[in-house]
Amino acid sequence: MYKANASAWFGTERRNSSADRKPCKWQAFGTRPKLPIILLERSGDQRPFLCSANRLRSPTAAQVFSTWPGIETDSAGLSNGADVLLSSEQVEWADIIFVMEKTHRNKLNRRFRSSLHGKRVICLDIPDDYEFMDPMLVRLLENGAGRFLFRTKP
Repeated sequence: MYKANASAWFGTERRNSSADRKPCKWQAFGTRPKLPIILLERSGDQRPFLCSANRLRSPTAAQVFSTWPGIETDSAGLSNGADVLLSSEQVEWADIIFVMEKTHRNKLNRRFRSSLHGKRVICLDIPDDYEFMDPMLVRLLENGAGRFLFRTKP
């Protein structure tokens, strides 16, 4: 078991003020998606979801699977302009890493090769064609990632 406070575990870069972030599509509607789980104690299976900007697909996946028992989720982006840029601490935290596209797997391998030893990286092949919590996106995520989570849906 690992214990740490959130700022020590993920570093201060995880806590950017909302003024520092670029507006997302969902902000125009005045609703904010549920934030990914911040791990304070390692208790379940750790599953981060990665996409380019961490605005639509990976936050949707983190929210959908955060309700599954025994699964800890997080989300991050791999592009420099991502709302939450993937950190080496998140890679170390993960048991399995889900990426949305093959280009994300390539970027992940280039940037975090030394931290990926023994980690399973699964490409879900989900294009950037969906809005946050789009029912079709949720269905694709559940069908693609759900079979790797080894838990029953609540």
